Amino acid sequence: MLDELGIVGISWRQVGTEALADYSLAAGHRDARLCEFARAEGLTELAYVETCNRVEIIFAGKPETTVRDLRVPAFELLKGVLPSPGQAERTFKAWRGEGACEHLFLVAAGLDSAAVGEVEIAGQVRIARDRAGALGLCGPLLSLVFEEAGRIAAAVRDGTRLGEGSVSLAEVAMSHVRRRLARTPGTVALIGISAMTERAALSLAKARVPFVVVNRTPDNARALAERFDVPSMSLADFRRSPPPVEVVLSATGSPEPVVDAQTLGRFVGVTGSGEPPLGVDMAVPADIDVEACSRLGVLRIGMDEIVHQAESNREARLLAAADARTLVDEALPRLRDKVVDRVYGPLFAALQKHYHEAATTAVGRLAKDLGELDAETRRRLDTWAKSLGRRMAHLPTVGLKGLMRYGPEGSLDAFLKGLDAERRGLLREAVQGDESQTNTSEEADDPKA
Repeated sequence: MLDELGIVGISWRQVGTEALADYSLAAGHRDARLCEFARAEGLTELAYVETCNRVEIIFAGKPETTVRDLRVPAFELLKGVLPSPGQAERTFKAWRGEGACEHLFLVAAGLDSAAVGEVEIAGQVRIARDRAGALGLCGPLLSLVFEEAGRIAAAVRDGTRLGEGSVSLAEVAMSHVRRRLARTPGTVALIGISAMTERAALSLAKARVPFVVVNRTPDNARALAERFDVPSMSLADFRRSPPPVEVVLSATGSPEPVVDAQTLGRFVGVTGSGEPPLGVDMAVPADIDVEACSRLGVLRIGMDEIVHQAESNREARLLAAADARTLVDEALPRLRDKVVDRVYGPLFAALQKHYHEAATTAVGRLAKDLGELDAETRRRLDTWAKSLGRRMAHLPTVGLKGLMRYGPEGSLDAFLKGLDAERRGLLREAVQGDESQTNTSEEADDPKA
């Protein structure tokens, strides 16, 4: 049922946050490479999740195929080179079946983030689902899993205390911004339109701190700036002639630094305080040139520092996350039921159709043998045939649902658990009867006996 589902990925735990850039797919080639990967590996469904904390591939194969360990081909996809023996297994983590579902639920709910309870991650998981859908790679199984992951994220956000306080990496970053502004008040430059910068904008607006929105596309910068009644600039103008700012917070998807050495040099001379500006870099790969910051005396706070600070209170927040974890645990059996009903619905419909046709055919033969029948008798026979078909289909349909929901596959108890108490008792008695009863029953059913 869920055995076709798998996840392969890497997070900040293995390589650190900023090094994750080495495993991300460039936006320009991402879709084509993911489609080719799905085709080459025989995958019917595939989604790519990329955040500041992780890069993961969620996939599903055909129902009749067993999920393989895709860490080696995933390494080649993400790194662009073949791994040495054992390298992919040491670098990537892998989950399958219900373990993969549980992992995605924990991720979407913010329970597997460096900042436990992080709120941006749910939106990033939603983006992954939408991209997979646009590529035609989000089929019935992934649709259900993503749907449940979103439901859990919302329940955790609205129904637990996990969302209280600074649970966002953006808020962790903003703590550095607030400390700097407490010492040298001034304007903040937000570069890029992302969940990180939008949350930073909300925090700055709430504190009535002046800021300017900067983006490569001026219209996008203007749209965000108008929400908060602040100025905006194109990235080109900002780099050419930066206004006096005390802090630069950047979170773009650029593969190269958007704040290079020349731009930093211009910043240093225009701050109102006379100090070099603070650079808060929330991008992976880096938006603010690391070497230039060191050379010019610009303090740069990168994602490694932000994540490390977020992790410092991780254990304490995990203790407060018990209710959220319960929601995840409760979601797994619910997901099994949804998969059975939605994904395998056509199987049950086909089974019922088969029994209906078998009963109708048998009754049709009976009517032919009986000769000429009046209309009312024929109508009653047809009605009885439909009822017979439904009754014949009921037992195997409900039994199969029980088997799929309560497995393991091949388990008699699982099959019987899906039936009502009376039929369950009759079938269990028949199966557990003595040898002579079993032989007699077999002879009675044998048309040659």
